[in-house]
Amino acid sequence: MTLMSAISVLELCAGAGGQALGFEQAGFSHVGLVELDSHACKTLRFNRPEWNVIEENLNTFDAKPFRGRVDVVAAGLPCPPFSKAGKQLGILDERNLFPAALRIIEEVQPRAVIIENVRGILDAVFEDYRTYIAGQLSDYWTDWKLLNASEYGVPQLRPRVNFVAIRKGLEHGFSWPTTSQKKAPTVGEALYAMMASNGWKGAKSWKSRASEIAPTLVGGSKKQIGR
Repeated sequence: MTLMSAISVLELCAGAGGQALGFEQAGFSHVGLVELDSHACKTLRFNRPEWNVIEENLNTFDAKPFRGRVDVVAAGLPCPPFSKAGKQLGILDERNLFPAALRIIEEVQPRAVIIENVRGILDAVFEDYRTYIAGQLSDYWTDWKLLNASEYGVPQLRPRVNFVAIRKGLEHGFSWPTTSQKKAPTVGEALYAMMASNGWKGAKSWKSRASEIAPTLVGGSKKQIGR
């Protein structure tokens, strides 16, 4: 798929904007960012006042007004239903927002979809559910792939599964990204200039000790629907 500034994206569960910044840097134009958490919405509005931030529960969000205006629907759906760190309740977990995402995709009819989640969703226990999700998008070519940020130059261990759906007939222009030929920098290498910018004398020592890539950062989980 050729990336051009005219390609529009509607982002679901946008959080504080990590994925949104990636889309922005790749030349995409946001027509909307849907997020329930008020603090995340404030962050988005502060950093990008021009963005259309929609503070709403995904389960009740009406996406029909966006039909015909969106090329890509992107989402970072809640991970707890599929995470090995939890009970892996899948469809029985009230935080599972794949049904909401599938409804929105049907309403919007985008050219492509990308949904990010934890690697636990690739476990055998969810094989039938992955098949079901792909089956609900019969007009799309679909694929699942585990990507690790450190293999693309990011100094962090962050394995994430990406689900891609591309309207049939357009998939021939898509290919998964190839891994970087260079080893990811350590945390010290990546952040040394910033740490030393205000004259901190311990910066060199800190750099030598921060000699690995960072682990995945795990925060608290809000047990609420539509997050």
